[in-house]
Amino acid sequence: NHYGIDVVEPEQRYSAARWASEADEWIECAREIDKEPVVVGGTGLYIRALLNPLFSEPQLDPLQRSQLERELESKSVDELRRWCEELDPGRAHLGRTQLMRAIEIALLSGSRISEHHAQHKATTTAEADGKSAVFLLVDPGSGLASRIEDRVDSMFKAGWSDEIHELLTRVPPEAPAWKASGYAVMREYVEGRLDLSSARERVIIETRQYAKRQRTWFRHQLPSPAVTVLNPQDSRARAVAREWWERAG
Repeated sequence: NHYGIDVVEPEQRYSAARWASEADEWIECAREIDKEPVVVGGTGLYIRALLNPLFSEPQLDPLQRSQLERELESKSVDELRRWCEELDPGRAHLGRTQLMRAIEIALLSGSRISEHHAQHKATTTAEADGKSAVFLLVDPGSGLASRIEDRVDSMFKAGWSDEIHELLTRVPPEAPAWKASGYAVMREYVEGRLDLSSARERVIIETRQYAKRQRTWFRHQLPSPAVTVLNPQDSRARAVAREWWERAG
């Protein structure tokens, strides 16, 4: 069984806290039918939210936040990073969405997300019970770049542009869905503002940058003793995972 698919509309916001709450329910559903749940994904914040419940962010004035968000949307990632280096240096290495959130909280509440995280750090719950394990798959070789290109090409062949055409008929341009990796670029391509070759190249670059941010995030944000780093190309990787599976079983 698979859970967590088609759970939110493209124009809706979806947070790590909401996902963690729903993931708890999906995990219980799996256990009720005597299945060992396996949580798979590359968004580290969501994994951490499941293992360690997130802190409660300060409440922000909705109108002020909306106005500031519109202003920040016009900034490049480099500009946002420069802002964040001044306002909350501990978050300056992250991606666009996290940079915007850090700036919003710093400007509208006078506090820093990084400080909230530092205060919130506590002993893990799911990790501490010995029944959960975190495996980080990292391929140190050069094959990742070619696999990213193959993935992007397969998405084009599978009808990605058709999906974008369909989304444009019902999803407003400011919707969160357009912030997903590659979707803003694809919208430019479908609307005729970008040729196919340029769109492909930009999506590949975005994906490589995202993969780099993932590695940086996992290196700094998850406690290393609780994480087993595996090279998926290593013949021992399967044995290490199976050993935990049998021990937990």
